[in-house]
Amino acid sequence: MSGLLPEGFHDRLPPAADAAAGLEARVLGVARLYGYEQVDPPLAEFADELASRLKAGGVRNAVRFVDPVSQRTLAIRPDLTAQVGRIAATRMGHHPRPVRLSYAGAVVKLSASELNPQRAMRQLGCELIGRDTVAAAIEVVRVAIEALQAAGVTGIAIDFTLPDLADTLAADLDPGTLALLRDRLDAKDAGGVAAIDARWLPLIEAAGPFDGAIKRLRAIDAGNALASRLDGLAQIAASIDGQAALTLDPTERHGFEYQSWLGFSIFAQGVRGEIGRGGTYTILHGDGREEPAVGFSLFADPILDAGLSPGERRRLFLPFGTPADAGAKLRAEGWVTVAALEADDTPQAQLCTHVLGLEGPRAL
Repeated sequence: MSGLLPEGFHDRLPPAADAAAGLEARVLGVARLYGYEQVDPPLAEFADELASRLKAGGVRNAVRFVDPVSQRTLAIRPDLTAQVGRIAATRMGHHPRPVRLSYAGAVVKLSASELNPQRAMRQLGCELIGRDTVAAAIEVVRVAIEALQAAGVTGIAIDFTLPDLADTLAADLDPGTLALLRDRLDAKDAGGVAAIDARWLPLIEAAGPFDGAIKRLRAIDAGNALASRLDGLAQIAASIDGQAALTLDPTERHGFEYQSWLGFSIFAQGVRGEIGRGGTYTILHGDGREEPAVGFSLFADPILDAGLSPGERRRLFLPFGTPADAGAKLRAEGWVTVAALEADDTPQAQLCTHVLGLEGPRAL
C-alpha cells in the first residue's frame, strides 16, 4: 500500500486541514453577518441539469458517470456557483428577492491546466441573487474583502473587467467579426485587433491602475455607450478605496465568459495567480426567464498553500494525572489540550507548544 493518489488529488494533513477549516469558518462567518445564509448542494447531480446551468461549456470539465440506481448520467460539480443558482431558482424560487446565499465545498475537474495541476479543490463564496445593481455589487465586493481580511489575508488587490465591453461598443459588427474581435482582445493581440479595426486598439492600452485606466476608457467612450457602466465601476472602486489595490483590465474575458457588465479577479500578496473571482451574471429559471445576480468565489487552496490563513498550532500538554476539571477549565479559556495517556508521555511527542505547570501554562 503506497498511499498513491490520482493525479491532481491530494491529502491535506494537520495542521493544514485545521487551517482550511479555520479559513472557511472565518469567511462564512463574515458572510453570515451580512445576511448570507449557507447552502450545501450535493457533490453530484444529473449531468443534463448541471449542464443547463454551467454556461460557457463548463460541463465539459465535469467528471461524469452512470448512476446505478437511476441509470442516468451524473456529473460531479466542477463549480459550485451553478448549483447555488439552481437552488435559488427552484427550491428557493418563492423567497423574496434578493436572496443572499453562501457556500463552501469540494469541486472536482476532469482535467487540470499546466499552471494549476490540481483537479480537486475547495471553493467558497457568496451569491446575491435577484439584483445586479451597483449597490449589490458594492456589497458583494465588500464582503469578499472583509472575509479575506478576517481570514488573515493581506495585500489584497482587485482587478476589474467589463466582460460585455466589446459587445457594447461593437454592436454594429456582424457576429463572426465580433467573435473574432473578442478573441483578439482576449489575447491582447494588438496586430490582430488592428487588422479588424484600429479603433479598438485603445481598449488594450486602457489597462492599468484603476484611476488612470478609467480615465482612458472615458476618453475612448465618445458616444457615452459605457457611461453608466463606468460610473458604476467608479462607485464600486470608491467604496473600497484604501482596502485593496485596484486595477482595471477592460478587455479581460478569460473565466468571465458568462458574466454580464462586471467582473473582478482577486489577488493577494505572496500568492501566485488568482485567489478569487466574481461579478454579475444571470441564473436560468425553468420558464426560460433569466434572473440577475452578483457574487464571488474564493479558491481556498492557493491561500492555504501560501500560508496566509491563520493556522497557528497552539497545543497545551496536560501531564499524566491532571484532573479532568482542570482540563475543562483550560478548554473553556480557549486552549487546545492534549492529555498524557501514560506517565512517560511528553509534550514533544504530542507536538505541543505549551505545557501545564504548577503556575499554569508555559511555552516550550
